[in-house]
Amino acid sequence: MMQRLAMLWVLLLALSGANPALAAGFTLPQAMAFPFASDLVRDRAGKRIAWVRIDAGVRNIWVADAPGFSPRQVTQFTTDDGQELTQLVFAPDGGTLVFVRGGDHDSNWPAAGNLQPNPGSPLTEPKVTLWRAGLAPGSRAAKVTEGDAPTLSARGDLAFLRDGQVWAARLKVTGDANDVRRLFFDRGKNGRLAWSPDGSRLAFVSNRGDHSFIGVYAGADTPLAWLAPSTGLDSDPVWSPDGTRLAFTRRPGRGGAPESMLKETPSPWAIWTADVASGTGRRVWASSKTLHGSYPDVTGGANLHWAADDRLAFLSVESNWQNLYSVPAAGGAATALTPGAFMVEHIALSPDGKALIYSANSGTTPDDDARRHVFRVPVAGGPPQALTTGESLEWTPVGLADGAAWIGATAKLPPQVGVTMAGTSRVLGGQAVPAGFAGADFVVPRKVTFTAADGLVIHGQLFDAGGDAKRPGLIYVHGGPPRQMLLGFSYMRYYANNYAINQYLASRGFAVLSVNYRLGIGYGWDFQHPDKGGATGSSEYQDVVAGAKHLQGLPNVDRSRIGIWGGSYGGLLTALALARNSNLFKAGVDIHGVHDWSAFMGEFLPPPGRFEQGDRAQALETAFKSSPVADVATWKSPVLFIHGDDDRNVRVGQTIDLVRRLDAKGDVPYEELVIPDEIHDFLQHKNWVKAGAATAEFLERSLKP
Repeated sequence: MMQRLAMLWVLLLALSGANPALAAGFTLPQAMAFPFASDLVRDRAGKRIAWVRIDAGVRNIWVADAPGFSPRQVTQFTTDDGQELTQLVFAPDGGTLVFVRGGDHDSNWPAAGNLQPNPGSPLTEPKVTLWRAGLAPGSRAAKVTEGDAPTLSARGDLAFLRDGQVWAARLKVTGDANDVRRLFFDRGKNGRLAWSPDGSRLAFVSNRGDHSFIGVYAGADTPLAWLAPSTGLDSDPVWSPDGTRLAFTRRPGRGGAPESMLKETPSPWAIWTADVASGTGRRVWASSKTLHGSYPDVTGGANLHWAADDRLAFLSVESNWQNLYSVPAAGGAATALTPGAFMVEHIALSPDGKALIYSANSGTTPDDDARRHVFRVPVAGGPPQALTTGESLEWTPVGLADGAAWIGATAKLPPQVGVTMAGTSRVLGGQAVPAGFAGADFVVPRKVTFTAADGLVIHGQLFDAGGDAKRPGLIYVHGGPPRQMLLGFSYMRYYANNYAINQYLASRGFAVLSVNYRLGIGYGWDFQHPDKGGATGSSEYQDVVAGAKHLQGLPNVDRSRIGIWGGSYGGLLTALALARNSNLFKAGVDIHGVHDWSAFMGEFLPPPGRFEQGDRAQALETAFKSSPVADVATWKSPVLFIHGDDDRNVRVGQTIDLVRRLDAKGDVPYEELVIPDEIHDFLQHKNWVKAGAATAEFLERSLKP
């Protein structure tokens, strides 16, 4: 299987329209001309899949059917308008898709007035809307109503969220909706909607601020039911296959003596089940009250599933690694399903409920800890089976009736959808890569390791086109920070774009080292949660310095010409490097970085309203001292700032504040690229190209004689 899949990737590269004329070099638009696949889902039977494909910023939905799985486009959007397509949901018969258009589903907070992103500056205000796409030939997508987070019942009822409340509709064949109405009143903010298997009841989370409940709606004439209500924070509801019970997670409610803001404290959690008819519940599993027992802060959180044979499957970090477990719904000892020193990330339940399909940075190929591959493991326990392997990368799997589908990429080919059936893996045909895409001329990044000042081993990827001539070196630092950069295209569009920019910089004569600094994922809980990290001391900054010194030690790198660039948390580390070590970092590009931790913390901290303050004052002081603004006095190197002014993750005020400080200092050359109405993860492809071009031009001008 490994040889077949590797040969398929090579064949796809040969057939992708790679232009031999690009061998002498390529432009940034050619490096960024890749299509991007995401949001893969399946129907209930596991015989039809759908996903979002983005071509030069134009978003559309594609589907493919068993057994041949030939892709076809089912929506007809034509412009790079920056309106997301997300949350694809199949109707019960698999013949219709409901999806969400618009919004920013990766933001920390909404814009003032709850305005939706409008990066193209249209003359009419954009809204988050539900759409219906018929999958029969000749069908066209149509808007249904305003709303978000759709879920369809077995009866075809559509429930969704609007302004934190639950609404419902019946879909017509035409794509319009009958009887769009608010389903019920609840004084909490609602979320996590889940229909019962027969479609007669709807579970939801009612967030009350310092506590939350699991509620059940059972019809217009029945009051809401609350399952085992407590002072805790209940979430992640999943139904039993027979619809008589719900499982959910419970964490302590917000309160008690102030916890330290300067060190990690345990965040224990438990799994409960409740009888829907009576509302009574019981705890069936509980984590330890240790740091490793904390609620998982990774994709999908607990990833709770009610599987076959009345077992509950979930993710836990008790072993220091994000691994899968299962436990009888009646309670009992948990079974470790994926023991080992690797990270399980994207998780799905097979259609029959008997197995989990997941991605992990594990495998038999050297350096697989810097990749993702897809595996299958029985929920009752047993050895995991590798469904993909080799030097390619695969992620976000979904279970099929006869195998699994996934999205995969290589160092040279962008994310595309593939399937594994009967032990054979293949990338689906019909996913053309534009002829001008420069991937054939990309370098294959090489895994490197180096040691930080405190002795911790740090991993990275080196992009180097080779040659004996001395060249400038660049450190690239990712955002997040719970991210891991890989030996190929990322599964996140943000980092797939940054990967292409790094490839372009390497083609322009830079040696680029992408640093997987502590605070990132893929290397265990302890690595992700270091002592004095982030606002409590910036211990991760030493990893960036170690990366720069590693570059300086390479024979073909000019040690006097080291630059740095990154976005979000990478922007923070870029600014920190320029402020603290302008002697080492000679220029940098800071894209929407945090510059004052104390101000950023103020966005989330409630105002002091009690006598007990804990270490709040000390924490805010430490946060400021951990920030770039604390070291402006020693900043000398030139910098380019890039920021969208509708950023909902790092407010543009963070850059405005730092620019004012550099103005007052007076001797730091800086430049700005501010993009009106754009958010954190630039929604328009043209803005990604603009930001990448400005980054490359500034670094070439600053670091090349």
